[in-house]
Amino acid sequence: MDLIYTFATRLNRTQKRIIFVLMDVAVVFAMMAMAMMLNASTTVTTESLLATLPLMASMAFVGALFSIYIGIPHIKLNAYETRGISRTAAHAAVTAFTGFALNGVIAPTVPIAVLVIFASLFLVACAAWRVVLRQYVVSLYRRGQSRMRVLIYGAGQTGQQLIAALRTDDEILPVAFVDDNPTLQSMVIAGVPVHAPSKIKDLVATKRVDRVILAMPSSSHVKRTHIAHKLREMGCEVHALPSFAELIRDGEISAKSAPVSLDQLLGRSRLESELPGVTHAYSGRRLLITGAGGSIGSELCRQLIACRPSCIVLLDHSELALYNIDKELREVAPTLAIIPVLGSVCDEGLMQRVLADHNIDVVLHAAAYKHLPLVQSNPIAGLVNNVIGTKVLADAARDAGVERFILVSSDKAVRPTNVMGASKRLAEMVIQDLATRAIGTRFSMVRFGNVLGSSGSVIPLFEEQIARGGPVTLTHGSVTRYFMTISEAARLVLLAGSFARGGDVFVLDMGEQVPIKKLARQMIEGAGFTVRDDAHPEGDIEIQITGLRPGEKLHEELLISPDMLTTPHNKILRAQDSFLSEIEMATALKELRHAVDLRDEDAAKQVISRWVEQSKTVAEHATV
Repeated sequence: MDLIYTFATRLNRTQKRIIFVLMDVAVVFAMMAMAMMLNASTTVTTESLLATLPLMASMAFVGALFSIYIGIPHIKLNAYETRGISRTAAHAAVTAFTGFALNGVIAPTVPIAVLVIFASLFLVACAAWRVVLRQYVVSLYRRGQSRMRVLIYGAGQTGQQLIAALRTDDEILPVAFVDDNPTLQSMVIAGVPVHAPSKIKDLVATKRVDRVILAMPSSSHVKRTHIAHKLREMGCEVHALPSFAELIRDGEISAKSAPVSLDQLLGRSRLESELPGVTHAYSGRRLLITGAGGSIGSELCRQLIACRPSCIVLLDHSELALYNIDKELREVAPTLAIIPVLGSVCDEGLMQRVLADHNIDVVLHAAAYKHLPLVQSNPIAGLVNNVIGTKVLADAARDAGVERFILVSSDKAVRPTNVMGASKRLAEMVIQDLATRAIGTRFSMVRFGNVLGSSGSVIPLFEEQIARGGPVTLTHGSVTRYFMTISEAARLVLLAGSFARGGDVFVLDMGEQVPIKKLARQMIEGAGFTVRDDAHPEGDIEIQITGLRPGEKLHEELLISPDMLTTPHNKILRAQDSFLSEIEMATALKELRHAVDLRDEDAAKQVISRWVEQSKTVAEHATV
């Protein structure tokens, strides 16, 4: 078998065509002899066969020339279908006609019935040997290859088209159909048996199914989602397939054939690729990243690895998050010194020891509670982590002589209407206050909008709701937000650290705010569905308005002061925000700690109201 495989794979195209022609020639002689045997008026003997050899040779020669002329040897075995058979029929007719023309001229006359029988036998034989050879060659090529075994759910038109498309694929093997239609069950379609859905579990085990493909685009999204959920519970990897007609519309590939990038939807256009490198600022340094297991913190770690620091200390109070980022970094950079620290930034003793023991040069403070509704309903926890924790870490960094301290902030810190935003603004003011008195440490902060894919953001929520079949929930039809990619946000933080002079509030030029309702509609349509509303009641997924949550703004802001300063990069600006004096900051922190000690939420909110510049009320925003 190996010798045959080696021989077949080493043949070039010309050699294969010669073999095809010679096989057709051989078939002429074989089918002519068989036709003579099948004709009752003809006695077949060795002498009679030898006598007709000149006629057979002439027929074979003319037939071979005609075959080459109409291109039969050029047809690949995989493509030998209707067009190949029709050409073979013409080939058989011309070969038989040659026999009629030369009958009795160069050899003894044979009965006309023999030539008629020959034409039929020749057509069948030429088509048959190609089909048989194709099956043999395919099995030869696929022998020993690892192929993905797929089960197709839906034996309708789309499923049958998929089988036809996969018939010549060397990497995927359809092993069975599953269909809800009882009339199709127990049938064999396109050579593949059809089973009932109740047999799926057994089929997956017995046929070693690697993947299930839902080939039922005409079914409702809810039904497909329900089926996919049940299949995933069985441990199956599930993929949905649109109909082939839907893949092409008006001469172009439909959006359903590929998901739309959120970067493109939001117009970010991969801005991070425009930002310069920051290797010089972190190379050889000893770094501490707080919140290292979070979305921003983990991306900071990934980008910092490329800067070749001397050491990275990962701090997080989530055991699982810390384990995951520690494991990931060790796999990517096995020679880098990576120290995971499980703990909270509110632990003063731990912060002092970590900074001293590891001789930290740069602190990137990304640890924060940032989920707006949760912090709004748990204000004490949010203020302790976001404000007191920042104060503890910043003081420890100043006392340890850290070279740079960079706070990751948020656009929600600008004229906040909620506890989370107010806590981030207070944290900014803590850093601004320390920056006025710090001698060896340069304190700075970077403020940006929502990050695509970060925990608690609207994008993953919409994706989850769309995957469930909806509805997609929206707090208000006029809500807008700034967006950026995680890698873009992380690069901005690192750039800000390299630009810092002390007390800086860096802001990225994030372009225009994105209407969330428009984003929800684009995500629904980008996933291949339609929006259900009053104008389109037959749509797939509805957008529901749930009402603004407590403390939520309609529109976020990035600046407090309109006076902006430039930086070495045109996409990064420096804000000139007012801040509290040393005495005012000390008073605010004293009041906050007192409220925290008493677990007095009202007193804590009064601290916010007194010391943080407030925005319009939510009700006022709702009327904008």
